[in-house]
Amino acid sequence: MEQTFLVYSSNQEDVEWLQSTLLPYQVLAVNERLDEILGLIDITEASLIFVGLDSDSMTSQCGLIEGLLEARPLLTVVGLGDGLDNQLVINAMRAGARDFIVYGMRSSEVLGLVRRLTQRVPVLPVQKSGNCQTLLYGVQPDPDAALVSAHMAQQLQQKGKRVLLLDLGRPTGESLEVLGVKPSFTFGDALRNLRRLDGNLIDSAFCHHGSGLSVLALGEEDPTFNQVPSTELYLLKGALSQHFDHVVINLVGQSDCEQLRTLVNHCQQLYWYVDQSVSCCKRNLHVLNRWRESGIRLEHAGLVVDRYIKQVAPDADTLATTFQLPLLASLPASLPARLKVKNTGKTLLEMDAREPLNKAIGQLARHIVKTSGTGESRNWLQRLVGAVS
Repeated sequence: MEQTFLVYSSNQEDVEWLQSTLLPYQVLAVNERLDEILGLIDITEASLIFVGLDSDSMTSQCGLIEGLLEARPLLTVVGLGDGLDNQLVINAMRAGARDFIVYGMRSSEVLGLVRRLTQRVPVLPVQKSGNCQTLLYGVQPDPDAALVSAHMAQQLQQKGKRVLLLDLGRPTGESLEVLGVKPSFTFGDALRNLRRLDGNLIDSAFCHHGSGLSVLALGEEDPTFNQVPSTELYLLKGALSQHFDHVVINLVGQSDCEQLRTLVNHCQQLYWYVDQSVSCCKRNLHVLNRWRESGIRLEHAGLVVDRYIKQVAPDADTLATTFQLPLLASLPASLPARLKVKNTGKTLLEMDAREPLNKAIGQLARHIVKTSGTGESRNWLQRLVGAVS
């Protein structure tokens, strides 16, 4: 997981400056609500937070620092503000800040300070929730990405896990058509109900497929993905991780943005989704190279080539070499099978489990289980208990 830092400041320019200064680290802007900040600290495992101070609100800002350290004594707080105002620096230190940075400092100075402070933070054992997230991304909108995502999620569900398909790709809500599920509770509804998103609401409001798979899709009236605050994405991620063993996220077709990078940085597997067309590969390579230049981690990424035709160049191995990613799967075109799924709302598992496309997606599902580290031991144990009882 990429290291994440938090920042609170009433000055948006300070936030944007800090975010650009600390690249490639992710800096997440938060509001002044103490309970929400503490929740984000738990979800992101952030060990350092920057708190902006100004003369007008210094008392409440110092109170926020004191409240943070009272609740999380091992947290490192760094003040941010006008270095010419000695009172800001003095009061920040009195409240418990470990250091103070000034807007406009050189990037190397800020990065050096952050490295020194984070190296001093005690390393505590992390409580693993066992939750795993797999993200499918490609630049071009593609309805078949929803088909692939839905079948991956369904096959994971069959392995004895509680799985959510989070469909945020374009075109909107395509997974609901693939699964034959009527839309009820949307991604936007989940964001609006973050504080009451518990097991009862998930069981009663989320869309559910007959296989037991839960589905949460972007609705036509929901805010566009790049308008959703990253803090809300983190809070939603934390809430969902308490109720699902695995979350499969379809983000194919979304533009490159902070929100996308937030989810990419914190997923366990990234499946880069393309087809063999030159235009599709060019668009995806442009974004992929931009991510590499920005320092975004990609060691968890692999290439998925959809609608693959062996007789047509470029072949899958050439594409993997071009993208500099391991080839995870080349999914057969199987056009009649895809069309039947879309037109009937029945999955390949329901119509013909022996279909080559279904078998190829099954390999992806097995790769997810293998790389997530959870294996199938839990499912084996469940079968053993069931046989004994």
